[in-house]
Amino acid sequence: MRTPRRAARVAVLDPEGAVFLFRYDDQVEVGRHWAMPGGGLEESETPQEGALRELREETGWYDLEPGALLCTWEHDFCRNGTPVRQHEHIYLTHGPRREPTDSTTHEAEQMLGWRWWTHAELTATTEELWPPQLPALLGRQRATGGDRLPPVDLGYVPPPPRR
Repeated sequence: MRTPRRAARVAVLDPEGAVFLFRYDDQVEVGRHWAMPGGGLEESETPQEGALRELREETGWYDLEPGALLCTWEHDFCRNGTPVRQHEHIYLTHGPRREPTDSTTHEAEQMLGWRWWTHAELTATTEELWPPQLPALLGRQRATGGDRLPPVDLGYVPPPPRR
């Protein structure tokens, strides 16, 4: 039985369209993977409020706001040894290309590093991305040139086989 968890993330795009990702390590179930800043919602938070709080806590960027909803999805992983089924909202925003400020949450959340990914790098990588459809989602957004597309509901996405 998995514990349900609500979460939100923010896809931060730089002026050239590269996306900012953290590298995480779920040592129990999923392994190493790349995902956007974000995490679990507090009891009374809306997904957009939680996305903003998480973005600020994990990057130190207080000048960005979550914009349009890109997608929703559900996935499984282990958090602090507890199997969870996480329902995520992922929002878009645009900002300058920069480094995150130091944060004490990085080690506690098993963040191994960060980097900016161009669309070409995302589509060519063999590394795990959360969600795995991220290159296609951002490609769809790039192709239309706007943030006003209807959000995509990816539904439940099973974890990839452990490498």
